[in-house]
Amino acid sequence: MSLYDQGRRPNSGSGDGRIFKFIIGIVGFFVIIAFATNACSNQSNDVWDDSAISWDTSGAGSEQPNNTVPWDYRILEGTVGDIIGSDMTILPDNDLLANDDNYATGDKIWTLQAMEADMTPNADGKASVSLTPWTTLKSYKTEQAAKDDIDKLKIRLKTEVDLVGVYKTSYQNQTRQFAVLTMPTGQQIKQPIDEKQYDKLKPLKKASVVLEEVHDFGNYDLAYTKFRGWAS
Repeated sequence: MSLYDQGRRPNSGSGDGRIFKFIIGIVGFFVIIAFATNACSNQSNDVWDDSAISWDTSGAGSEQPNNTVPWDYRILEGTVGDIIGSDMTILPDNDLLANDDNYATGDKIWTLQAMEADMTPNADGKASVSLTPWTTLKSYKTEQAAKDDIDKLKIRLKTEVDLVGVYKTSYQNQTRQFAVLTMPTGQQIKQPIDEKQYDKLKPLKKASVVLEEVHDFGNYDLAYTKFRGWAS
């Protein structure tokens, strides 16, 4: 082996080693970058998921159930105003409604309007009631046709309900009497009564009353029962 070869081999081996270490270093660098990126990505996802779950949980926990029930119906007389495509306006309020019966401007019609109640129960079991504006549902050529429909949506009946009890309150030398009833739907209502009614109801466990069932226009099985007076 020549001195030249003996001198070159150590140098060549040292160079190969440095190249190998350099390649290993580059690969290691990219591996570290990949792990760091993945870790950051996972951490970001974890934070996002935690905040989303926390938000959903807090929202669901603070939200109270809301029940919308049919509250009332009424019939209004009106006049057809403008014809807008397949719709029409109804004067005097310019309510927009489908012109299903091919009315012309100036025709006299009757409309059925509905009001709903949003009831939100609180922690004490009492409901906060918020009434919606009147909404026009349907038009009729005759008043009688409208009455036929409203008579099916609002039904009065006589029945007996549980009487929770009667009581009196006094304030500034004035005495008031009240009766507490349990409706068929389960909610309790309080009604002012006079002294004569107080004496009549005091020993009773049940009371004869007049109720009104208000049915939903789109879902007849959904109804809300309202107190309408004492049955004679």
